[in-house]
Order: sequence, then structure tokens, then C-alpha cells
Amino acid sequence: MANRTNANRRSFLQASLAAGIAAPYVVPASALGADGQVPPSERISLGIIGCGGMGRSNLSNCARHPDVAVTAVCDAWKERCDTVVEQFQATAKGYRDYREMLERKDVDAVIIASPPHWHTLMAVAAVEAGKDIYLQKPMTLYPDETLAVRNAINKHQRISQIGTQIHAGENYRRVVEWIQSGKLGPISVVRTFNVMNQGPEGVGHAPQQDPPPGLDWERWLGPAPAIAYNSILAANSYNHCSFWDYSGGWTPGMAPHIIDLPIWALDLGVPLVTHCSGGRYVVRDDGDAPDVQEVLWQYPNLTMTWMMSTCNSFAFDFGRGSPARRLGIYFHALRGTLFSDYGKHEVVPEGNLLEDAAPPERSLASSPGHEREWLDCIKTREQPSCNVNYHYKVDLALTLANLAYKLGRSVRFDPQTEKIVGDDEAAKLARPVYRDPWKFPAEYLPG
Repeated sequence: MANRTNANRRSFLQASLAAGIAAPYVVPASALGADGQVPPSERISLGIIGCGGMGRSNLSNCARHPDVAVTAVCDAWKERCDTVVEQFQATAKGYRDYREMLERKDVDAVIIASPPHWHTLMAVAAVEAGKDIYLQKPMTLYPDETLAVRNAINKHQRISQIGTQIHAGENYRRVVEWIQSGKLGPISVVRTFNVMNQGPEGVGHAPQQDPPPGLDWERWLGPAPAIAYNSILAANSYNHCSFWDYSGGWTPGMAPHIIDLPIWALDLGVPLVTHCSGGRYVVRDDGDAPDVQEVLWQYPNLTMTWMMSTCNSFAFDFGRGSPARRLGIYFHALRGTLFSDYGKHEVVPEGNLLEDAAPPERSLASSPGHEREWLDCIKTREQPSCNVNYHYKVDLALTLANLAYKLGRSVRFDPQTEKIVGDDEAAKLARPVYRDPWKFPAEYLPG
């Protein structure tokens, strides 16, 4: 896979024999794919940037396939990097700087599972280096980052998959079939939410301390604002969501999985108007992200809402009582309402208006798995289902929502020009200011 233009070893040997050319050496059976082994020329050489829990899960889902070889591992935290290198010690080499790793010509593709504030720079650098990417959500944190990452991937013609793995689930497919069947009639409102109750203590307070040995805190911070080491922030992606500058909060942290369903089922574009309100009302921990956000998106002939709370976990049809993390999606249509979470869905008719309540015939094939789909597409050069040209619509809705929250007013967006309309301050804040020496990849956006 490192050089896709070369014939594989099997084709070369067969062509040589047909031409009467004596082979200069004996080709081992394993190189030809005998005994169930995949020829090296057909294996995907895979790297990973970010060895936290989600990244290791993505890597495991890829590495269990015989046509994948894990060859490069990168993390600013040496202990995490070394743990993964040890797991794949026969093939993998460790790196602390992702740029050094991306210089390797023999790496075909990379999983990017770093903290979210790094996603844009790492994704752009990876595709510039000719790598296909599996990019964890949230894809980006600012509207201009959304468009820059999409444009960079398209310019360099790379295969991309965004890590909204629930998109591969069977339940979502059944919901999409219901919505697209038209049985429910016109859908005018979609409501989505993710709620939990962290209590006023939230994720807690970290003691003042130096970074642990092996963690390059300056490298971890990268383009984001510099702060003293915080063990709670550094711990995991769950904790990241309490810190605005490093994650954007729980809206980009969870909504990519949830608003993905209506955007897919209804084939939505990008929102024309976005309004967001909320605040940090109850939680008092080291973080600064809102504990409540309410978003309203206006699409042509449709309104969609998002509700996020970390201080109350009541979830309507999806549960009540003891605190728990709960989520859901409601499609309100003329002849009925369909509501769904990750694993189940139900249709509630509007009286006798829904004449045919039988589920529609299945039309969407099962997914081979979100990571496996990406691996297959690396070989076929066809884009997977959550490629950047699909997922940017999800990501832009969320980056516009956080922009509206920061401004305290609605943001209008023109899908044709892909510009914010009539608000110079919003247009300026749509682009992050990275900490030196890191620079925003402005070359991927029109002047």
C-alpha cells in the first residue's frame, strides 16, 4: 500500500514467469498471500496521533484486520505512546512530534485522535503529506476550521472518515428508512439533546502540580491558549469537554453523533440562521465550558433544536430518575412523531393520520464497521459515508452554534458563498487565533 502505483508481488511474479524471465530469488509464500496471509503490498501501513482511550479503540478496530500494519505511533505523553508501541512492537515506531511521523513515506493513513484543539492543524498536515485520515470528532472548533479542513482534504484528494461511529449502527439505518419513506409526511421540527448531571462539583479541581515525567505539556497545548498543567484536563476526552478552549464543550463533544441522524435522514445542508443561548449556571469545577446550551438552527422549511445540560438528566421518553447520561432525537411530522436514541426508535401516530404504520422495507445495507469502511475505501479510493464532504454540514452547524453562543446573538450564513452574512465581528471570530508559532491554514480559504 505504500506505493499504490506498483503492481503487487503476485502480479509481478506471474508476469515474469509468462515472459520467461527467471526470478532472481524465491518469493516467500507469505508475500504472495498464501496460508491466509495478506501480501505486504496489499497491507495498509497505519499511524496514529493521540493514544488516549478513543484513539486506542479506533486503532484496535483497525489493527484486528490482517490487511493493516501499525507502523507509527505519536503522542505528546511518552507513557501513552510507549504503551501502544509495545502492543505493536514488531512493526511500530514511536514519535513525540506528529510532523516527524508524517514525513514517513511508507505510512499510508493516520488516525487523528488528539485533543480537539489540535484537529485542524494535524488533519491539514496529514493530507498535505499524502495520508488518508480517520479524524475523531469534533472535526473542528471554529467555522473557518470546518471549511479549511474540508478544502484541504479535497485539494489533496485524500480519503477521509470522521469518527461518528454510531453512523454505522443498524438502528440509525432503520430511522433513516422511516424518514425517507415519506410515510410520516412533512417534518417541520427536529429536537435533539444530550443531558447528564455532574452535580455542582463537575469534574472537580486539580491540585497545582508539575506535569508528570514524559508529558510534554507545551506540545500538548500547541495552538491553544497556554495554561498551567491541569491533571483533570489532561486525563481524558470526557474531561476535555469541560474546558472551552480545548474542546468547545459538550455540544461539539456529543452533538456530532446525535444531529448526524437528522442531517443524514433529511439530507440537510448547512443552517441559514443559528442561535445559541446558555451559560455556566451550576457547575463549579476547573472548567469554563457552559453547563447549559440551547441551540436553534433554521433550515429551509425546517427548524432543528439542540439541548445540552450537565446539571439535569431528565430525558423525556428516554429516561428519568437517577442521574445518567441520556440522549435522543425527535422527528415531528404531520402524521406522526418518530423518536430515537442510539439503540431504539418508536413511531407515535397522530391519531388516525398515519394510515400505514408498518416499518418500510429495508433499503440501507449494513455497515462493515466505521473503521473497516474507511480501510476499504483507502483501497478503492471511494469516499466513505462520513467523509468530510458529508460531515462538514454536521460540524459547521456546531461551530456556528458555539460562535453564536460566544457572540450572544444569531449568526446568518450563506450556503452559496459560504460566508457569514452582515456581521463583521462574527466573521472575524469565526477564525481562531493560534498561539505562536502555530498558524491557521488560511491558504485553504478564499481571500
